[in-house]
Amino acid sequence: MGRYCSPRTILLSSQKTEAPLPKTCGGHYGARSVENTHLHPRPGIAAGDEIVEFGPFRLHMAGRLLQRNGVAVKVGSRSLDILIALVERAGDVLSRRELIARAWAGLVVDETNLRVNIASLRKCLGDGEGGARYVVNLPGRGYCFVAPVTRVPSQSPSRELGATRPPVSAAEHSLPERLGRLIGRDVSVQVLVELLAKHRFVSIIGPGGMGKTTVAISVAHTLIDAFGGAVYYVDLASVTDASVVPTAIASVLGLKVQVQDPKPSILAFLGARRALLVLDNCEHLIDETAALGEWLYKSTPQTHLLATSRELLRVEGEHVHILPPLDVPPIGDGMTASAALQFPAVQLFMDRVTASGVQELLTDETAPLAVEICRKMDGIALAIEWAAGRVRSHGLLGTAELIDSRFNLLWQGRRSAPPRHQTLQAMLDWSYNLLSERERSVLYRSSVFVGPFPLAAAQRIAADAALTEVEAATAITSLIDKSLLSPSTFNGSSYLRLLDTTRTYASVKLADSGELDTVSRKLANYLIEQLDQSSGREIDRRAADRDVMLVGNIRTALVWAFSDAGDGELGVRLAVLAAPLFLDLSLLDECHRWCQAALFQLDPNDSSEAHLILQEALAISALLTRGSRDEVRNSIERALCLARTLNDHERELGLLAGMHIFMIEVSNSRAAVEVSLRSIELARKVDSPAGIVMSEWMLGCAYLLAGDQPGAIRHIEEGFKHAAARGVTKIDMYGYGHRTRALIVLARALWLSGASDRAAQVAHQAVKEAGQNEQPVNVSVAELLYASTVFLWRGDVKESETLLNRLIQYVSRYSFGPYVAWGMTLAGEVALIRREFQTAVNKFREALGILHGEGRILLTAMLSRSMSEALLECGEILEAEAMISAALERAEAGHESYDRPELLRTRAQIGLASGRLDARAAQAMLRHSIALANNQGALSLELRSAMALGAMLTSEGKTDEAYAIVSQVYDRFTEGYETRDLKNARQLIEAWRPAARADHASD
Repeated sequence: MGRYCSPRTILLSSQKTEAPLPKTCGGHYGARSVENTHLHPRPGIAAGDEIVEFGPFRLHMAGRLLQRNGVAVKVGSRSLDILIALVERAGDVLSRRELIARAWAGLVVDETNLRVNIASLRKCLGDGEGGARYVVNLPGRGYCFVAPVTRVPSQSPSRELGATRPPVSAAEHSLPERLGRLIGRDVSVQVLVELLAKHRFVSIIGPGGMGKTTVAISVAHTLIDAFGGAVYYVDLASVTDASVVPTAIASVLGLKVQVQDPKPSILAFLGARRALLVLDNCEHLIDETAALGEWLYKSTPQTHLLATSRELLRVEGEHVHILPPLDVPPIGDGMTASAALQFPAVQLFMDRVTASGVQELLTDETAPLAVEICRKMDGIALAIEWAAGRVRSHGLLGTAELIDSRFNLLWQGRRSAPPRHQTLQAMLDWSYNLLSERERSVLYRSSVFVGPFPLAAAQRIAADAALTEVEAATAITSLIDKSLLSPSTFNGSSYLRLLDTTRTYASVKLADSGELDTVSRKLANYLIEQLDQSSGREIDRRAADRDVMLVGNIRTALVWAFSDAGDGELGVRLAVLAAPLFLDLSLLDECHRWCQAALFQLDPNDSSEAHLILQEALAISALLTRGSRDEVRNSIERALCLARTLNDHERELGLLAGMHIFMIEVSNSRAAVEVSLRSIELARKVDSPAGIVMSEWMLGCAYLLAGDQPGAIRHIEEGFKHAAARGVTKIDMYGYGHRTRALIVLARALWLSGASDRAAQVAHQAVKEAGQNEQPVNVSVAELLYASTVFLWRGDVKESETLLNRLIQYVSRYSFGPYVAWGMTLAGEVALIRREFQTAVNKFREALGILHGEGRILLTAMLSRSMSEALLECGEILEAEAMISAALERAEAGHESYDRPELLRTRAQIGLASGRLDARAAQAMLRHSIALANNQGALSLELRSAMALGAMLTSEGKTDEAYAIVSQVYDRFTEGYETRDLKNARQLIEAWRPAARADHASD
């Protein structure tokens, strides 16, 4: 929270009543109400809109009436003008000239008149009586109103004009009321209590709005009994003159100070007395407060000091507690509402949402939005409260979208908050205005960074002709001390970062400074230098982490470079260096976007290495994110042409692998075989061990698609033999793990050939290795997508669902557009196995809608067959027949494929049900399916068609023939007996066994 908040602000409570006002007494500087008071006037607010209270007095600004305990006080007109001027700016020093201009507007008068009226005013107020202090004189400077003030609306029903009010007695302590319960601050309160007991002088440090005042007040209340009630709270927020600080402290202590320097009286009062003095909001008076705090620490051995500031006091005896942000859930998937509400930031956010009148509970669907909002607000309590206030008008989604705009700087907080906490803008203005010009420049120049950045980078960006890098480092250290830059350590390296709220504010200052283009150009050049140094290096963990942190800054620099105000040539250089990084991190949409932008800057006839790098990255990213067949194929072919022109064999091999993947996706098995053979020829020619291994695996995959399962297994295993012999441990090209892909192909070929148990073992191995590689493309495409089909074929529903859920998360997170349909298709397959036929149909329809026009025949054929089966079960026979007939026609018009036996089986079953095929034609089609599967070496598909044929024969009374057909296929299996298909086959065989029927007949 900010300086101080109402219980409604941070309690998770349904209580609707306002907090009671705390006791207030004249002369106790800083005592104020929880909800309705602040000491600093609000600039621009008309005086007539408020009644101001101080001590036993009430001043009606518009009515120009001063009352003491409800009784009107006679005061001269000029004196009243002076009083109103001083009270409006309580805590500020007003010069004699300002006061004369206010009370004698347009007249020329001697200063003697001012002194006379000040003396009259003091007499009316009883200034100095009973220790009460209202107006103090600062020689050579002017006058200051030092008593605490309370501002209330004039229409308040409980404070109507002329209403009487009992005198206020002195409080035992000067603390504002304590909150009933803090959210997420119990640990800090306990730590601070222990620090104060041990060290006597503790400072709570943190950015504005973090809740330093709230925590300090809670600590003070916790220690009231320990200090026998001698706890004194001094709010320095409204004190603008450092010389008034001792007077403010003396006023809170209730001292009668008749001299200009109250420090001796303070020392005499505290002396050896055991007391706790809270100095709140010290940052704008840091030098005076620091000196005074050190003096008190040394001079009053029983006095304990608790200070709050956005900056360290840096004095003897000070121990610092950095107040952390409220805990926010970590970045991750699957955050539920109940899990999110375990974190204080989300608790506070939802509490304030409810308090604003939005009667909506947090759900598992909306929890990620609430978490994102709290994260964008950096866990700063006051900022979270402001964001919560937007939900009523904009909703959760709208609020989350607004947070990234500069408009959130102007979001209004509570009306009763201090002026510096009314808006995020005001809160940050307070800190910004306390900076030197050099510190301001470094701060807004640093806003060009997104996320963490090293000190060296900040120095480079901040330095210019008038500011050396050494001076910039000094300013950065000062900004860290002032809680405007946050230091952090990651994997042993030190970084800095701006809180998102501070960065938004500072970026506006950068734009207003006119330096945006200059700073952006520096950033682009710095990033080019860093990426150029790291290109071709041996990847290590720390370097990889650093590159990940560069991504946000690379994105920012590219946006500027390709803008109208940017530098396209600089953008091309940066895009060339960044493209491999984007691919390694599976930021495929980003890669595609920036490669396109860079290529647009180049001559189409350019044959440079830079052109090749961009075209290659564009091709790979298009392959994994774009549905257009022509766009993908053209991108790969242009890149291949450039690679051959430049004799870049390594990139040519990689692009051939990309073309192979494309041909597999469009189910062109013949072209996939041709590309694989070209690849293996090139790899042997240039003696590339990795290329040879990869090409063998490519050939195995192509043979699987073509329906040659023994050939697929042979080439995949040959690739593994070469890898072992040549020391090739892995082949990861642009985030795509070819070893993992080979394992998946082997697992699928093994299942098709009848080795179901070995298929599961290999699939599990692929899942495990892909997870260890931590590459999103590996995980989503290989581990989750293709491995799940192996488990689906086996009938392992739970295993399939687990992988399917992870697939959907990865597809969404990394924008793998073409694989969204895969996720939906697999969800339909799971529903089909569970006999949830209508659900399956709905999932398949949704997937078909996405695939429409993309030309991904491999997936379309699988989807069409499964959807036809689901439609048949739902009674939609005509649609089922139309769909399976079209799928079979496409397959027979093209090339041989592994799934033709399945298409024939399903076509026969649906044709018989619709009446389009008679029993003889349907059985002939099934016999053709069995023969085709046998020719492909696909024993598992042969069994499925054999069981379908057996069912038809049995319906005609040909049980012996059905038994012979199914048992003959079943007997060729050597494993997988507990899988779904083999269990079903065994049941049929038992039911159709001739000996069993003969025994039954004899009985």
